[in-house]
Amino acid sequence: MFTIGLLVGLATHIFYLGYRSAFRVNEGHVGVVTTFGAALRDPGDPKRLKVFRPGLHAKFPWQEAQTVSLMEAIIDLSGAEGARTAMAEDGTTLRLDSVLRYLPVSDELYNFVFDMTAPKEHVTGLFTCLLRNEIANFQPEVATGVETIPTTPGGSYALLQRERRRLNERIMKYCKEQIGAEYGIRFSAVDLVDIRPPEDLDEALNGAVHAQMQAETLYSHAEASAERRIIAAKHGVEIAHMKANAAEEEMTILTHQLALLEAEETLDLYVSRRSAEVLSQSRHHYVRRSS
Repeated sequence: MFTIGLLVGLATHIFYLGYRSAFRVNEGHVGVVTTFGAALRDPGDPKRLKVFRPGLHAKFPWQEAQTVSLMEAIIDLSGAEGARTAMAEDGTTLRLDSVLRYLPVSDELYNFVFDMTAPKEHVTGLFTCLLRNEIANFQPEVATGVETIPTTPGGSYALLQRERRRLNERIMKYCKEQIGAEYGIRFSAVDLVDIRPPEDLDEALNGAVHAQMQAETLYSHAEASAERRIIAAKHGVEIAHMKANAAEEEMTILTHQLALLEAEETLDLYVSRRSAEVLSQSRHHYVRRSS
């Protein structure tokens, strides 16, 4: 029994040593090994960590291995819980929705793995500080040589909405040059999705937009009604002009025919005949006799 127990214990110990002497790295990850807390360095470059590519690798039983994801990570700072607030230059408190996409750099893993206990939270905090600083100091572009600071219609909120692209470019540049190089990450995108004003300002802006839309609608209706009246008046003038021309032409023809009848000395006969035709079609005759 003692021999069997010894063999079982020896087999278990060998299995445990074998388990402790190997580790696996999945695709999209790299492995980092530490010996009593000290990370293994690259023999060719002591400033870089020795990284293990995807696959099965061996190590000493007393060494610890950890895997680091090199896949793109997304930090969503939007919505009711994730949105950040910042005070603009004119004192307006704005709510900012933004999205960060970054991935660790394999050549600078030491800064990412060992300089930050919680990399995602650390990057979020750094970006929030950067965003608030940029919002507080953001001003319109001033031409070279102009000393006065131009006033911005609509305040800082309108300025940030108009020049959001320039603000995005500034934030992206700072993230790449400062945060990325310092903490071993590379930003693939920094998007300022939306800038929302305070509730009272938002209601005022919505009211102004609604009033403007109503004014534009009323103006369009009035303009259409005026156009219809102008077109109807033009048609009325054209019809009246045509009627006048027809009456004039009829009178000209009638005058010409009467002149011909008078020249032929038959005008009296024509008038008598027409009078008889008219009188024959009437029911009542009113004859005026001279006293």
